[in-house]
Amino acid sequence: MKESLQEIIKLTKEYLETERLLGTEVIYLEKELPEIIKPEPVGQGFSLAQKEKSKPDTKSRSEGLPYSSPDIDIKNLDDLQGEVGKCTKCSLHKTRNNVVFGEGNPDAKLMLVGEAPGREEDIQGKPFVGEAGKLLTKMLKAINLKREDVYIGNILKCRPPHNRDPKPDEIAVCKPYLEKQIELIKPEIILALGRHSAWTLLGIDAPFKAIRGNVYIFKQAKLIPTYHPAALLYHPAWKKEAWIDLQLVQKLYEQS
Repeated sequence: MKESLQEIIKLTKEYLETERLLGTEVIYLEKELPEIIKPEPVGQGFSLAQKEKSKPDTKSRSEGLPYSSPDIDIKNLDDLQGEVGKCTKCSLHKTRNNVVFGEGNPDAKLMLVGEAPGREEDIQGKPFVGEAGKLLTKMLKAINLKREDVYIGNILKCRPPHNRDPKPDEIAVCKPYLEKQIELIKPEIILALGRHSAWTLLGIDAPFKAIRGNVYIFKQAKLIPTYHPAALLYHPAWKKEAWIDLQLVQKLYEQS
């Protein structure tokens, strides 16, 4: 009994420490799901079918950009990774150390999509292994998930110099690889980490605050935008909203 109590205390401390790191002030045990928004196709992007009370001025980020699709005969992630590994379609291949294809459970119900690899990711060839990655691992733990349970990828597979934002032409040539990943993995839920991830997947350009807090449909998956872990390291006050997003992911995950 004594050992059981000590284990309970240990787990409770770990849980509360995770909540502290996420900036949690309130734990929402029950949260009504927001209305699911189904964007309507417009060219290669989407228009945001936003609620009447909040209609951001949106425009497509994809129209008019060069579009190059990977081999349509690719039928598994290993073959796709081989195709991405030899990609030279944009200038980022000249400065990369490693392609960061993505990793995790190939049959995951939840897929996390970041923006682009950073310095540590470029060195190791794995997504989210730096400080932001450590926070992401804690975020997953807070909703009872491990990295092995999910699949983690990025919009771009190569690191932009000095960790700058992805450029439109880079996104245009790399997005088809991500779409093929999603097609092969078939996740039920996608967590878009950061504004560039949300903008790219939804095909829109709108204030991020107007986008997050909603559930969208991307192909057959429910898509939830939230803050990138790197942004949370610089802006701890945003962790409260990120925690609300995570609880929404948890509820959808448990219902699926």
